[in-house]
Amino acid sequence: MPRFALKGMSHPGPPGELMESLLCQVILFKPMVLQLGPGLSGDERNVLTKFWRRMLGSSGVYHAQVPSSSPTSSSSLPVAFLSSSWRQHWASTLAREASQPGGRFAPSLRFSPPGIGYASQMIVILLNIYYIIVLAWALFYLFSSFTIDLPWGSCHHEWNTDSCVEFQRTNGSLNVTSENATSPVIEFWERRVLKISDGIQHLGALRWELALCLLLAWVICYFCIWKGVKSTGKVVYFTATFPYLMLVVLLIRGVTLPGAAQGIQFYLYPNLTRLWDPQVWMDAGTQIFFSFAICLGCLTALGSYNKYHNNCYRDCIALCFLNSGTSFVAGFAIFSVLGFMSQEQGVPISEVAESGPGLAFIAYPRAVAMLPFSPLWACCFFFMVVLLGLDSQFVCVESLVTALVDMYPRVFRKKNRRELLILGVSVVSFFVGLVMLTEGGMYVFQLFDYYAASGMCLLFVAIFESLCVAWVYGAGRFYDNIEDMIGYRPWPLIKYCWLFLTPAVCTATFLFSLIKYTPLTYNKKYTYPWWGDALGWLLALSSMVCIPAWGFYKLSTLKGSFRERIRQLLCPAEDLPGWNRAEPSAPATPRTSLLILTEVESHC
Repeated sequence: MPRFALKGMSHPGPPGELMESLLCQVILFKPMVLQLGPGLSGDERNVLTKFWRRMLGSSGVYHAQVPSSSPTSSSSLPVAFLSSSWRQHWASTLAREASQPGGRFAPSLRFSPPGIGYASQMIVILLNIYYIIVLAWALFYLFSSFTIDLPWGSCHHEWNTDSCVEFQRTNGSLNVTSENATSPVIEFWERRVLKISDGIQHLGALRWELALCLLLAWVICYFCIWKGVKSTGKVVYFTATFPYLMLVVLLIRGVTLPGAAQGIQFYLYPNLTRLWDPQVWMDAGTQIFFSFAICLGCLTALGSYNKYHNNCYRDCIALCFLNSGTSFVAGFAIFSVLGFMSQEQGVPISEVAESGPGLAFIAYPRAVAMLPFSPLWACCFFFMVVLLGLDSQFVCVESLVTALVDMYPRVFRKKNRRELLILGVSVVSFFVGLVMLTEGGMYVFQLFDYYAASGMCLLFVAIFESLCVAWVYGAGRFYDNIEDMIGYRPWPLIKYCWLFLTPAVCTATFLFSLIKYTPLTYNKKYTYPWWGDALGWLLALSSMVCIPAWGFYKLSTLKGSFRERIRQLLCPAEDLPGWNRAEPSAPATPRTSLLILTEVESHC
């Protein structure tokens, strides 16, 4: 690969950890489906709605499978397969080279695309800081559920206002005179959990109850992953399967609610005219990247724990179908509840869940409050939320730690050093995350989510990742590597996706995201000050700038003329195992001539 790539990203892993690593990969493909359309609100891209979609497969009001199954799949599936297979190949190959007499340790070899490793890990660093905040909120709700009467089920608490109305007890009579009427669920979320301030300029006091919940979340996360994927794999035997049980329970309860039929009908009969809206395709392209955890380094890190001959192609295809299939079924659970809430509140389904960043902690808690033995179901529901959040947090932290260990093996591959590294990551992330648990912390949280780990950043990384592997290293050569690993060549269309379709779709979606950019707002009411948006763009650029910055740095440090330096940057390193530039990967035939003409390897 190019000479200005990250070095030392190999991690063969213990031989007995294959099953555990595969289970870890399962949690990367959480139930998620692209049910896109006009959307719920401008805040729909925030992490709580992503979390909501991750739980129950909903990412919008209208269900449009076309955007998620055609052009966007041409970018998501190939990139997901590329990430996992690329690391699986080089981790084992470099480990074998290092074990040979006179062989060098893996970190001396460069095999990651230019700056992409740094960019993806920067995204993961920011994601580790703010994603676990959702777990703190979920733990707060979980502890609040250990009571006879749920605190968000009535308006008789100190945090409730005179505008609080118990809609579920009005028996359909929603003739409320006050235009500012709110539900006890919303007031519990905003006035009890968040105690939200007027804006980001008023951070206010730290919410110590939430801070303790965040501390507990990090403690659980640390002790689940401190021994590596072997211990994490055992944990996810439970954490990745229990949500399916809860999904079945919620589905059964949802379809028996009044108004569920209207919600399901709304789910199954989308507004197809929305397919002409570029925003739908942009949302589909960005959201599916979150669905597959693409360009976050997670697939790449966990792929290094696979054995060399593991059939990663079969695993990737199977998990993709499992992801979409589960999401389709889960859509019935979510839209049956939305139909019930629509009938309850007397508003269209497209507006019923327009609750901004508190969607996951407003819509379903309201439904749970109406179940018999509601505290029991609330405990089960939020326990499921905690498990789902822990699964995602596991792999994000593991991705960062694996990258650091591989980059500095002489420092961290010693006794207890890895555990201390995880502890350091956890402590630093905890203290930085405390700012999001202040009274104005929600506004900071949204900045991180809207900019730091947005689809725009992931798309930018995906463009360069596909270009580097397909055009610099060579799609044909990498296909030969895959054939050597799994014993056969994957579907040829994937190769052409790497070369043409994936970069084109990602670039088009990235440009749409820039053209359609709108400043961040909270709940479509609060507008961020100019310095808030500027801070958000700095968070976004902190990852994207890594790729061009690293390229310019290597260009200035290499020796030779400008043309020679460019050539060195665009050619695979000569010391890569199995690299032989004198021999093409396959004889020229009419079927492969296009690849031979287009790949940069012909000029190296």
